Amino acid sequence: MEIGWRENPFFSLQNSLPDINRIVLFELVKLTGFSQIYAQLLLCLPSAHLSAELGELVQHVTRNSTEEDVRVLLEVWWELWKGRWGRQEEDDLDKVFTYRWTSLTNTTGLSPQAAKRFKSDPETSTSSSSTTDVLSILFHALEEMKEHLSTSDLCYRALSNCLDSLYTSHLIDQAIILPAEVQLQSLTSTVTVRKRHAGIEKFDLVQVISEARSDLKAAHTPSLFKPCGMTLMQALQTVSQLTQAWEKRGLLEMTDSGDPSDLTRRLKNSLARVLESLEERSMSETMDEGERQTLNNVQSTLRGLFVSLSFPDTESNAGEMAHIAVAIINHRLEGFQDFTMLFATELSWSLSMEEWISCLERNKNAFQRKDIVMKLVSTLIAKCQMDSEVEHCRKLKDIIVNIFAELPLTEKNTTLAEMLTCSKRGLQGSLPLAVMEGFSEELNMTFNCIIQGGSAQNNLSLAVAAIARVAFQNPEATLRRCCHLAVVNHGAHSLLSNILQQLSGLRGGAPGCTEGTGSSAGSLLCSCLQDTAMTKLSSAKEEDQFLHFLVALMQPSISESLERGQSFLHPEEVVCAFVLPHLSPSSGYSTCSLELCLRLLHSAFSLESQDPSPHWVMNCSPFPLLYILCQILNEGCRCWELPVEGAPCHLSTESKEMLVTVLTALGKVVGREVASAPNTWSRALFWLYNKVEALDWTVRFHLKVVWGDHFKNEVPSSLLAVCELPEQEWSGLKLAQYGQGTGLLAWMECCALSDEVQNTMLTSLALDQHRPDDVNMFSKGLLVAVTQTLPWCTVTEWGRLLRAMRELLRSGRLHVPYSLEYVDFLPLLDLRPFSCELRLSVLLLRVLQLLCGSSCKDWLPGQGWAHVGLLYASAMREVIDSLRGKLSQSSSNTSPKDSKHIQVMMPGGQCESLFLCALEILTHYEAVLATHPSSSSHLEIENTRHFFTTITDNLESAEMKAVLHQKIAQLSSSG
Repeated sequence: MEIGWRENPFFSLQNSLPDINRIVLFELVKLTGFSQIYAQLLLCLPSAHLSAELGELVQHVTRNSTEEDVRVLLEVWWELWKGRWGRQEEDDLDKVFTYRWTSLTNTTGLSPQAAKRFKSDPETSTSSSSTTDVLSILFHALEEMKEHLSTSDLCYRALSNCLDSLYTSHLIDQAIILPAEVQLQSLTSTVTVRKRHAGIEKFDLVQVISEARSDLKAAHTPSLFKPCGMTLMQALQTVSQLTQAWEKRGLLEMTDSGDPSDLTRRLKNSLARVLESLEERSMSETMDEGERQTLNNVQSTLRGLFVSLSFPDTESNAGEMAHIAVAIINHRLEGFQDFTMLFATELSWSLSMEEWISCLERNKNAFQRKDIVMKLVSTLIAKCQMDSEVEHCRKLKDIIVNIFAELPLTEKNTTLAEMLTCSKRGLQGSLPLAVMEGFSEELNMTFNCIIQGGSAQNNLSLAVAAIARVAFQNPEATLRRCCHLAVVNHGAHSLLSNILQQLSGLRGGAPGCTEGTGSSAGSLLCSCLQDTAMTKLSSAKEEDQFLHFLVALMQPSISESLERGQSFLHPEEVVCAFVLPHLSPSSGYSTCSLELCLRLLHSAFSLESQDPSPHWVMNCSPFPLLYILCQILNEGCRCWELPVEGAPCHLSTESKEMLVTVLTALGKVVGREVASAPNTWSRALFWLYNKVEALDWTVRFHLKVVWGDHFKNEVPSSLLAVCELPEQEWSGLKLAQYGQGTGLLAWMECCALSDEVQNTMLTSLALDQHRPDDVNMFSKGLLVAVTQTLPWCTVTEWGRLLRAMRELLRSGRLHVPYSLEYVDFLPLLDLRPFSCELRLSVLLLRVLQLLCGSSCKDWLPGQGWAHVGLLYASAMREVIDSLRGKLSQSSSNTSPKDSKHIQVMMPGGQCESLFLCALEILTHYEAVLATHPSSSSHLEIENTRHFFTTITDNLESAEMKAVLHQKIAQLSSSG
């Protein structure tokens, strides 16, 4: 039978509950002491059936009652109140029993109600009579049997049942959570008393603790059986009558006040709870005179009984409590989690170090909670300070680290954050060196495995766990190693940034700048990064790695450990730590180069801001930052100059372009904030305006987005002579360097500033195209203006000027006649489709001729000429690319134009950029001839080769001349 019901799937169909007389069943329960099992089976029944079955039991035990009947009733009563002993769901046996019971009752027509775990039904409760009220049934049964109780223990148990039942049914509506220390004291007292009375041989510690824990929980948890037939006053009167009856018989007198039994202690505790609750109820509720008198009488009776139980509470020493806690944790008894925190702190001093550590080691998973881990750390520190043995402390440290390593990632991060608030050096900062021995080796091995292993990228969670483990022991050392390896190991920045993104607990500190200093406030990571920048950035490659690492950390994260869109390293922290302290010329850029500062600013502004207004940059002294950037731009006019030895900074051409980009991005952000709250920023705005008045007008023009409608666009007065600009938006400045006739120079400089300003300049240009003399004079003036502007342009600015010149050529406002001075080498062509390119190339040729003329040849140093050549070569490449889009594959069209450009690119003869451009053109021409050999005659090819050779012969560089001659010779063979 025992095996069959478990293994046979048809057992329930083949077997039913055996027919048995209830009297036999009750007597069997009484004889075998199976009250607990019987109560558990009753709890499987629907509420109506449970009440009915309980009524059958009461009817049996109240007939010809004996003390054994009373004992059975009290045991079943209390087992019902304890419920399923902490089980939330029915086990398999419960389900089988419930199913068979339901089948039988449905067959016999007793009840169609489906079987379910008992839950109170308010509607049913209000309509049920006292015969279906479990509390009423039990109280009435006890009233009938009160004369059959002849021992104090039975009376104590009966009164305890009554008091706890009415307390949990009427006086509380939610569970009372006792502090862990109170629970442990109660359990220890119970265990001590039962052990003293039961003897060592019959004592099962685990079972006693489980029963005591169950009793304690039942006495503080609202009852499953809500009263529907018995009021609180009725229940209290019943208890009072029972008390008075048994007192008269002397059954409630203590025989030994020095050694109270467990039942006596339980009754005293039950009385204390009920009296306290009744006192609170009498103070808070309004009652009629009769109810209040009844309540007072009951309180008086119960208080008298309480006073008669005058024995001192059993005191539990810390050692006993610690051993009980060890047993609870070892066997994972119900509620063991409540005692782990207590065990990690106060109880750690009540056991020997070996016992305490041994329990921790056996039950590591029971202590896997972030708050417990931190308490264990505090205990470890305290024990180390008490000169405990190093070996014990080291073992304890290892256990705590292992417990931390098993925490979920979110709890690891919470623990790391809390550890940082205690010490940036974690455990190593609080423990003796002897206890932390071996940490350096562990740190090295961890990072070596991650960096060299190569598998960490495929299994990021393992790498995160490994880094978290060492970070728990020393966050500062871990972050420093991360920063160091991210710089010196190629490609490691990506992996390490991904790991740190998962460990948000290591962020530490709040983003922001310390007022007045501009330094980062409180971020350990920033401190480690700053140290790395000062000591490790010895090459451009390492600087790039460092930059990429910072950018990766600033990226909005999608990891579980950070809120969506939040970054591990806030851009505000980066700006405060790496830009503001080092961007000022007075700083000398000792830590971060000017280029690195600009790249960091550019990267920070490139990230999409997740913060609501105001933008994070408004916390980074935005107006002084704008002024410093303008200062640097003002001093970087000759960006092509080589840096002077010992100079604090040098603004390269590339850095100048990035500086303008950063200045524009910052200006847009600040401009939006100023526009949204003008009153807030008005003083700062006027301060900035006054500071930049001493700078070049073109530099101030970059702040146009910041000024908004507050200030006009200020330009040289000569510009207003060549442009029709509205006076409401534009005003003229009298500048000494912009005298009469410099309007087109100012106009060209405006065209180079931005696309928006360029469009304004093109649309507002004051030129009467119907007057040929005006167009001719404008064209000559523009030639001079381009010549003056070209050497100081960046590649981006030069590109804007080329677009402006193309627009002028297309619109007919710029007249550039192209001569056929090399007509001997040009076949007859329809040049109208290429008019713009031809005129632009001739214009640039005239510009270069003017620059190279006797009046200007000493104007620029060598670096300036190299820069001009670079810009000129870039213009030629644009022209060639434009021609390729228009020309057919016929080399008869391509060859003469390519020859023309080779001719104009050679005047200096020393410029590497022009030399490389010439090689590109010759290579392209050679490819066309090879693809279309019949596109040019042999005579045309020979003339072209002679044309190229003649120009090449004028080069000063023998090496360049030799290479070009070799390339030109290949043209002849290709043809």
